[in-house]
Amino acid sequence: MGDNATVSHMICYNPTKITTNGIWQGENPLEYSLPLFLLQLILVVAATRLFVFILRPFHQPRVVAEILGGLTLGPTLLGRNQAFATTVFPLRGTTVLETMANVGLLYFMFMLGLETDVLSMKRIGRKAVAVAVASTILPLGIGVAFSYIVRYSGDTSMKPGTHISFLAVAFSVTAFPVLARILAELKLINSEIGRLALSSAIVSDMFSWFLLAFSIALADNETSSLAAIWVVLSTAVFVAFSIFVIRPCVSWVIRRTPEGESFNDFYICVILAGVMISGFITDALGTHSVFGGFVFGLVIPSGPLTITLIEKLEDFISGLLLPLYFAISGLKTDISAIKGTFTWAALIFVILLACVGKVAGTVVIALFYHMSIREGITLGLLMNTKGLIEMIVLNVGVDQKFLDEESFAIMVMITIVMTAVVVPGVSVINKPSRRLISYKRRTIELSKQDTELRVLVCIHTPRNVPTIINLIDASNPTKKSPICIYVLHLVELSGRTSAMLIVHNTRKPDHPALNRTQAQSDHIINAFENYEQHSGCVSVQPLTAISPYSTMHEDICNLAEDKRVAFIIIPFHKQQTIDGGMEPTNMAFRLVNQNVLVNAPCSVGILVDRSLTGANHLSANQTGHQVALLFFGGPDDREALSYAWRMSEHPGINLTLVHFLPGEEAAQTIDQSQHFANPGEPKRLTVETDNDIEKKLDERCLHEFRMHHENDDSVLYIERVVNNGEETVGAIRAMDDVHDLFIVGRGQGMISALTAGLTDWSECPELGAIGDLLASSDFGTSASVLVIQQYVGYGSQLHGENLNTPSNGDDANEEYRSNHSTRTPPTRGQNVYQQQQL
Repeated sequence: MGDNATVSHMICYNPTKITTNGIWQGENPLEYSLPLFLLQLILVVAATRLFVFILRPFHQPRVVAEILGGLTLGPTLLGRNQAFATTVFPLRGTTVLETMANVGLLYFMFMLGLETDVLSMKRIGRKAVAVAVASTILPLGIGVAFSYIVRYSGDTSMKPGTHISFLAVAFSVTAFPVLARILAELKLINSEIGRLALSSAIVSDMFSWFLLAFSIALADNETSSLAAIWVVLSTAVFVAFSIFVIRPCVSWVIRRTPEGESFNDFYICVILAGVMISGFITDALGTHSVFGGFVFGLVIPSGPLTITLIEKLEDFISGLLLPLYFAISGLKTDISAIKGTFTWAALIFVILLACVGKVAGTVVIALFYHMSIREGITLGLLMNTKGLIEMIVLNVGVDQKFLDEESFAIMVMITIVMTAVVVPGVSVINKPSRRLISYKRRTIELSKQDTELRVLVCIHTPRNVPTIINLIDASNPTKKSPICIYVLHLVELSGRTSAMLIVHNTRKPDHPALNRTQAQSDHIINAFENYEQHSGCVSVQPLTAISPYSTMHEDICNLAEDKRVAFIIIPFHKQQTIDGGMEPTNMAFRLVNQNVLVNAPCSVGILVDRSLTGANHLSANQTGHQVALLFFGGPDDREALSYAWRMSEHPGINLTLVHFLPGEEAAQTIDQSQHFANPGEPKRLTVETDNDIEKKLDERCLHEFRMHHENDDSVLYIERVVNNGEETVGAIRAMDDVHDLFIVGRGQGMISALTAGLTDWSECPELGAIGDLLASSDFGTSASVLVIQQYVGYGSQLHGENLNTPSNGDDANEEYRSNHSTRTPPTRGQNVYQQQQL
């Protein structure tokens, strides 16, 4: 090679292949990007779900479980094993994992923008803004001070301006989505503190977004102030373009789609592609890509289109890809990087100082607005909730080398600890044990005929509306005894939208979470408001409860107690088919009904809907509803009699009261059962006394009813003597099939030979023996059935003892005990839904 020869360079590289040819070809799947990514995804989801399961009893938010899952897989625990780290999470495989995590984050922020109601910002009061400001200023100062501590003890080469801004944002932010989940878990979302905390978190979130955009712009262009200005201006142009160009285009798409029809797949694909285009633009402008996705979702009008988009994305993005982003944060965190006693002491001190900073600010505002110190501390702890925005800030900071490894690990620890202490802290201070509201009229029997009757009506679908309206109208609302109806539309909480109770003061729902059920809610509201206008003695207040079926009964019972209602009406979980049979609509409805029966603070009625024709404005000479009351005795039957008594005052109601009396054989069976219950021992005086008291109360109620309706031709009293369950069924089947409605007591806790054996073939024990018979498809009736359970006090348990023991502190219980006997509670381990048999 001569002097003038050209020197050439050879560059060797190992191209990464996507898929493998298979293990049978002698290849290792983990050396290829797709199998490696799938394995990483499986491990991340498995670790996250494991911690979700472990932390569920402690009501910890999911973000804590997701970060802990990443910490477990990262260098803090499993990643300390070099073989595991290089095999499962090698450096070459991190890029694909982080890319997919950021794609998931981009679409998650798009969904968050879809669910954010910009107009609700106008309705936020001064108190919420003051709380947001107060809970942000002090943590901002603490973040600035902490940045100097970290720089002094760590890497002093970090840029001071960006370091300060990133830590300040991380300390001051309050995570609205995580806070909403915590409030739902604590059942505080319907309280004044919960609503104030959510409103303040919205303000804090919006402020944090602007601060985040500013910090990222400053981080990328710290050496050039002109470049930072261009970043801010170009981002503002993008926002304006989204508002004045993209939003009208999307509105045009919505107008072109007829109401009730699905959107064209082409439009959906264009919008989903627009999310990526927006992310690309904002990332190219110098702002984070998630800002583009959030703004793009924010400008799409709320309505059917947002419902369609969320339904297509929610499960895949929130359940699968988003946990990757939090897990990546854990994989980047090495707790061993926090070295030195001074650093650990500073970490503990800063956590305490950051919590105290938000609490102190909110306490000052609370005192200014005449709130208690305890409420101020509770509010301050709730505002300490961290989540997505803080993790974005920290990840951007570590990626751009503005935070070193130690600073990142410290901030992740602060995030976990500050968020984890919120639930136990609020639980201790706020004491979320169920409070007792003292009010006397918890039953229909105790509600006088000359006072207002408050009824809570629960509705799953609009199909329940006509029958319930006709049932309320048949309950004889008058000027002397009006009826106040609280109509509660029950909606299942799915995905990540937090449970909430929204009072419908306007035609349009106040929160995007109701978009999923807006059409049904509007239909239900319109139906009841029209009924209210045509009936001058009924007041209606519609509400919507959005919560999981497992805790939906808590919303129902809490609302019933708050509104001091006497009667809850809940629909049966089965509906009538065209051929007259009964088929389940949703088995989760049955769980809700069972939980309400156990925990209700008042009387409960389960309505088996087989349609009930209207009786509105019927005169005394017109034939309306034919109602039959089947009376066997006991508290539930007396409550059913009290309700039927009220209905009998309606001029369009014809009531037939069928009183079932035990024959000689039934009386002997009762005596023998009492004798053989404890062989060799005398009969228990308490049982005999309780039976005598119940019998006297039944006789007194029946006597008063018959005396009151002695000259009323619309009321018919019939006695049927039966000896066993078989004769009871025969007597009921022999009744004329002209009735529109059967009213029966649930009969829980009552021992009767007249219903013995009926529960052996029971399909729905929560209806009681007679209610289950009438609701059965085999009975062959087309009449609706109302099964009533009377309230007798707190202490009910689904599979426990002491079902009907009144709680201490309720003034109504003393009055009730002085006039009524309590039913015999089931023995230990007995299912409360199983009818006691002889």
